[in-house]
Formats: sequence, C-alpha cells, structure tokens
Amino acid sequence: MENSDVQKSAAWDVIDKRTPELSEFHHAIWDYAETAWREYRSARAYTELLRREGFDVEVGSGQMPTAFVARWGTGGPLLGAYAEYDAVPHNNQAPVPRREPRPDRHPFAPGHTDPHSALGVGALAGVLAAKAVMERERLPGRLVFFGEPAEKVCGSKPVHAAKGYYDGFDAFVSYHPYLANTAEWDTHNGCYWSAVFTFVCDEPRTWNLPNLIPIAGKSRAVLSSHVISRSPGALDALMMMYTATKYTKENMFPHTASWTLCEAILANGSATSDNLSPRFAQIQYAWRSPTLEIQQQIFRVLEENARAAAAVTNCTPHVRWVTKTRMGLRNHTLARATYANLTRVGPPVWGEEARAFARACQEAEGLVPDSDPFVPQATQLTDPEEWEAESRAALPPWQEHVGADDYVEYTWHAPTVRFFTAKPSIRGLAAWAHWANNAANGVPALIDPTWITGAKTIAATLMDLVTQPELLARARAEFEERTGGGVGGTKWIPPQLPRDFSPPVDLPWPEYSETPRGFDWYLPRTHTFGESLSR
Repeated sequence: MENSDVQKSAAWDVIDKRTPELSEFHHAIWDYAETAWREYRSARAYTELLRREGFDVEVGSGQMPTAFVARWGTGGPLLGAYAEYDAVPHNNQAPVPRREPRPDRHPFAPGHTDPHSALGVGALAGVLAAKAVMERERLPGRLVFFGEPAEKVCGSKPVHAAKGYYDGFDAFVSYHPYLANTAEWDTHNGCYWSAVFTFVCDEPRTWNLPNLIPIAGKSRAVLSSHVISRSPGALDALMMMYTATKYTKENMFPHTASWTLCEAILANGSATSDNLSPRFAQIQYAWRSPTLEIQQQIFRVLEENARAAAAVTNCTPHVRWVTKTRMGLRNHTLARATYANLTRVGPPVWGEEARAFARACQEAEGLVPDSDPFVPQATQLTDPEEWEAESRAALPPWQEHVGADDYVEYTWHAPTVRFFTAKPSIRGLAAWAHWANNAANGVPALIDPTWITGAKTIAATLMDLVTQPELLARARAEFEERTGGGVGGTKWIPPQLPRDFSPPVDLPWPEYSETPRGFDWYLPRTHTFGESLSR
C-alpha cells in the first residue's frame, strides 16, 4: 500500500471514530435552524469546537458577526474549506415521517433544506481528519476553515473575497450535499445579485390640501386626518414596484436562458392599519443569471421601477446592495482528483432504519412503499462528465453557467473543486414533498451517510494536495490558463463588491429572540390563523 493510501485510511479512521460526536454536533446545528446573518448559536458552536481543536480563530471576519476564519499549521501549501450553517424560513419540520412542524416554534419557522447543517459538518470532519494525520506525520501545510453565513442570500463569500481573505491560497475545496455523488465539471453556477429597495414617505403632509374642504368659521388646522386626503405612502410604493416588476420581467431578458428573479418583503415594524400614511417599506430582490451583463440589465429595470413607484406615491427611494457574485470557474484537474477520492470512498450507504423511515414517508403521501426507497442517483456514483451532460440537457449551447451559489467567489482566487454527495432523496417524493427532505435531514440514520461520504472525500483530497506538489502544480497551471495569468490576469474577473463594502447585517432579517414568552422565532407561536376561507 502506498504511503498516500495509508494516510487516507488513517484520516478515514479519524472520521469513523469521531462520527458519534460529530453526529451530535450536526443535530445541534440542524436544530438551531438559524437564518441568514443571524446564525449566532451555530457560529459559536463552530468557533468553540475549532478552538478546542487547536485552531487560531478570528470571529466576526469581514465585519460579519456570524462569520469566522480558523487557521492551523505552518509551511507547505495553503488550503481552504468552509462551513455554511444558515437555514431557510418557512421550512420548519420535525424529524418524523409525516408532515409535522416542530412544536416548540412557529409552524413557518426555519429549517435546514439543502442541508447546510450537513455541508458544514462534513467539511469540518474532513478538515479535522486531515489535520490529525498531518500532525501525526508532521506534514507541512496550512489549513484554513471559513465560517460562511448567509449563503441563502449569497452573503458572506463575496465579502470575504472583496476584503482579501481568499488571497494567496493554493487550493480550495467546496462541498455540498445534493442530488448525486459527483464533481462539477464545466457548467458551474452563475451570478447572484441581491438588493433591498427602501421607500420612505418623508413628508406625507405635503400631499394634503385642507382648503379643498370649506368649513365656515373653523380653523383648517383642526381638520382631522380622517377627513382630508391621505398621502400615498411607502406600502403603496412597494406594491407598485412589485407589480411593475412583474409586468416588466419579460422585458428584462428573453426567456432563452435559465435566469430567475425573486422577491421578499422585509418586516417594516408596522402592525396596525391606521389612517396615517405608511412611512417605511422594504422589498428585497434577488436575481441569478449566467452572465454579469444580464445581471446589470435586470438591475437597470429594477432601478427604474423603484424611481417610478416612488414618484407616484410621494416617497423617496433608496437601494442597498446585499450581495454581488461572479460566475464559477472550472478546474478539471482538481475535479478529477477529487472524484477519484469519492470513487474510493464510495456512495452513501443507508441501512434498514433509514429505509424504514423513507418508506413511512412514502406511505404518508399515499404512495406504495418501495423495498429500495431512495432514488438510484443517490446510491451510485456519477462521473463528472456524465453529470455535465445531464446538467446541460435543458440549456442552450451558449449558456455556460446555471443556478447560483456564492462558492463561485473562491474559484477566482485559487484552483477550486466543487463536489457533491447525495442526500437521502426518496423515490416519488424528492421533487415535490419538501417536508420529507427536511425531515430526513434531522434523522442521523439518513443524513449521516451523506456528510460522512463528503468528509472522507475532503480528507483524502486535502491529503493529496499536501503530499503531491505535482497535483497542485497542474491545478495551478490550469487556473492560470483559464484566468489569463492568475489573479489579476487578462481573463480574471475581480470581486464585484468594493473592498470597503459594509455587509448588510443591520437589515431586518428574520431571527430568533428572547421575550417574556421565552426563546422563540420572531413570529410568535400561534395555535390558529383564524377561520379558514377555503371552500
């Protein structure tokens, strides 16, 4: 057995021995279910663990309170990996084989969907295993583990990139639980931009004309707001922008490529329908497309819609950027090396406990349970080039990127691999019964095989990068060719945010809070939404 094989086996033994501990850690992150920019308990759990493991931890990196950078090692190559840990609002689901929210929080509180809980713990376990072998064998090398909050709004990585945190690295490993066991080949993710448009009704009184109401002998100063015309306000502006954007969406870019535009209305602090003009309203738009040029065109229309809506409603419009990402840059050298390690590890294997749970989920939706309840792609390996062909089947030939994820920021600063291990996707439910996916993410028998497979692949790939300088050299040569000379090269794309960008952590993102009711989601638990109006 070659020395590298011995080192990889030793790293896998570390993961096997630490699986019970790390499974508990995963369940804690899954249960916290904290959303973008508000992952306080999750980030603290990571940083405390990493400090116990001997890492030097910077908390609040890039002016983001729930971000961190953990550094370990000296000499040798500088290698990076990362955790994500934000959950998704409206996805509260108990770890049971039926549609049922966790009872200790609002029915539309957050839950882990992808799940980032498994992404982060898988990457963490892989880095800890590689570190253990490097320590034992005194191998030179530096491991950096990033804590990346707010991935669901592609939040932290563009900030880290813009502020120089990714500079000087030799390679990055990007991991995500997904639909298959493979590595990304040519068609990486595209761009994701997001901005919050704010409407403020600064002077509602300027709209009123009291002299239109003739009241003999009375001072018009005493006229009540109930009898004079009310100014349109911020809520009207928000709704007009919402409607105008729906109308103009087809004019932004032809629907000949995979691009999307989504919106969310942020909490504005109002709670009553008074006769006073709404003074303040905010709407967030997020859009993804294959190119930076399409992104800019979409923003141009949004910007004009905001100005027009404000002009009609006696408001002042404002825009604040949440994020701007680039598109992903491929590296075949690292993709092949990582997939070779994934092949050695093998796909996730689910036991009878997991299968029984999956069958119960099928029965809950009225399906006949399968003896083998998981989709075939979850239990087999898919070659990166085969995955590429499947991914491109519905795309026009000119489109080189699809979807969005802010891992793409890493790809422009060093050779980067993006690989997946399969979630326990259930036959007949994977495409539409999201509750079953979310429930499985909280059951160790189902989700642990996913992140363990990822962890072992990461550990093996890090060992290759530490011990095989020729692999790093080939990956670097490909990176420099694709960027026209490396960072700053003729084909290199710089970060889209300025270095002094202020992360939008102060916007009214949903979060948990402590009140006399106890620790709860910002929407209080409720036993009813009132009388149903459904027929």
